[in-house]
Amino acid sequence: MKHDAASPDAANTRVAIDFSGGGAFRELIAGGGRVHVDRPLPCLILHRHQQGAADSLASRVATTSAAYLVWPASDESDARAIPMLEAVIAAQRASFDRILLVSLYDLPRDPSLDSESARLEDYRFVLGASEDAPALAAAKCLASALATIEVDLRLPEIADGTDACFDPAIAGVVEREPALSHIALGLPQNYRRPGEDAVYPQLLHDLAVGIFDALLQGAWAFFREISPHAPPHHRALGRSSFIAAARTVDRKLDRVASSFDFLLSISPINTAQAWESFREGGHQAAPAFHYRPLAIDPELAKRRLHAIDFRLIEDPVLEALFVEKQQEIDQQLTMLQHRNTASFRYASLMLYGPVEPALVAAANDILDRVRPVADAADSEAIDCHVVRQEAHRVIGQYRETCPEFKAQATIRADIAAGMMVTGGSLLISRDTYMKRARLDALLQHEISVHLLTWVNGNAQGLNIFRSGLAGYEGIQEGLGVFAECAVGGLSRARLRLLAARVVVVDAMVDGASFVEGFRLLRKDHGFGGRAAFNIVARVYRSGGLTKDAIYLRGLGQVMALLAQGRDLTPFWCGKIGHGHLQVIEELFQRGLLRLPRVVPEFLSRPAAIANIARIRTARSFADLVR
Repeated sequence: MKHDAASPDAANTRVAIDFSGGGAFRELIAGGGRVHVDRPLPCLILHRHQQGAADSLASRVATTSAAYLVWPASDESDARAIPMLEAVIAAQRASFDRILLVSLYDLPRDPSLDSESARLEDYRFVLGASEDAPALAAAKCLASALATIEVDLRLPEIADGTDACFDPAIAGVVEREPALSHIALGLPQNYRRPGEDAVYPQLLHDLAVGIFDALLQGAWAFFREISPHAPPHHRALGRSSFIAAARTVDRKLDRVASSFDFLLSISPINTAQAWESFREGGHQAAPAFHYRPLAIDPELAKRRLHAIDFRLIEDPVLEALFVEKQQEIDQQLTMLQHRNTASFRYASLMLYGPVEPALVAAANDILDRVRPVADAADSEAIDCHVVRQEAHRVIGQYRETCPEFKAQATIRADIAAGMMVTGGSLLISRDTYMKRARLDALLQHEISVHLLTWVNGNAQGLNIFRSGLAGYEGIQEGLGVFAECAVGGLSRARLRLLAARVVVVDAMVDGASFVEGFRLLRKDHGFGGRAAFNIVARVYRSGGLTKDAIYLRGLGQVMALLAQGRDLTPFWCGKIGHGHLQVIEELFQRGLLRLPRVVPEFLSRPAAIANIARIRTARSFADLVR
């Protein structure tokens, strides 16, 4: 049974809840309360709040839980909430012999503090539990988890609340039902400014996230006490479905993100002509690049972006992912505002970061040790039409096993030679000419990584997994180069190109001009004129883009994961960042993420399997092309 919204009057009568049809139960309670039960669980979070209480930590923590009941503190609301509570308990008892009720409440504030006080409210929890063994086990685990929540360089005191009076509105229910365990947890107020109604937002957020995780650990301990079928991880007790508010936020965020094409907006449309001008001028002056008119007003897009309200998501993990993405989109819009100016470079550093010394050293090592060699025996050159034909063939193969693989390959006259993926489309430059021997590797990079993760992300239920979690591009490009290596197509020239991008980005950040970057590649590293120009043009586009360092960095991240014996499957589920592995694992545990609809076909090739084994043991980038 699934109710995502209902008339408040629906809760005025006795409710029968049936989970046999699957889906969450969600109901409004007349007077300002609501109940949400994600699925049959042995734990229910309760919060009876005071009317008009703003920024309640107890309310925030309760409403992020997979099963909760919140309602105002009044006799009238009690009369409506208690029958709902009994109905939820009855439904949960159909699956579990015992149920844990956790009553959350906000501790009183210290009246001695005022706005000029030099200290915050006490960082103190008050914890009490019923005397049964499962409740005591849950309380012990909860106390241990709470004790580790460091906030503003402080660890909390855990006070004994065994003698504290449990909420009288709940006492009668507990007394009538012997199969109930009960915990009461008083929450600190140290996130509030002394003597004021205002709060410290970051403290409030950090506390809510930490307490929520501690409650999951306590519930998991309870589960293990009452059943041999407890899940393997405490985070599996979190929500297993997206509520309507999360989907609404996701749509609004995606609407802003998809209103502009970032890479196309910052990429020149006259790269071929600029090269001719640069060559004819004797490589003495930086070329003039031309760009597409912006399809949006970045300032108006920012207003829409920051008008999105994340507070109703009721899931701290999703909220964090959305906030990170909001910040990333904001930085992209800032870059568009400063396109083709000196400020663009600094905005780029905020988004992609500088080049770490270790990566520069690795890039220079490649350029020193991996010398260019003559072309392979298969030196047949192919044009954009052959590339598109082969791309359609590969896409068609994926579509045979996954009908949702509805990607398109198109030829464009307004992009530099090569290929790029934007959304669900593979764009092929009209100026593309390449060796046929390189084609399979590049198609695996673009189709079997970039398009495949777009398709899989599109099936996850939220657009953010399709458009990409914040910072996903580094590992995504690393996976693309990994695909090239797996199919035997990572040539010496390609690896040198990736290294050259790193050293030019580093030089650009250090203040080198376009011409100086070009000379660095020509004189110090032996690159041909056109190849050096293409590398430098990518780095200096729009005023200086540090993005091109992420390819080699991302490849290093993939190599490290393989060396550790890690599974790459999470990265095929959508456009996932390297730093999101723990979050993705939690979402898998909760059932919010699906396994990939389709995986790269090259993973099953015998030659690729052997190559991947070699990548696992590679000690350096140079080892990949030996």
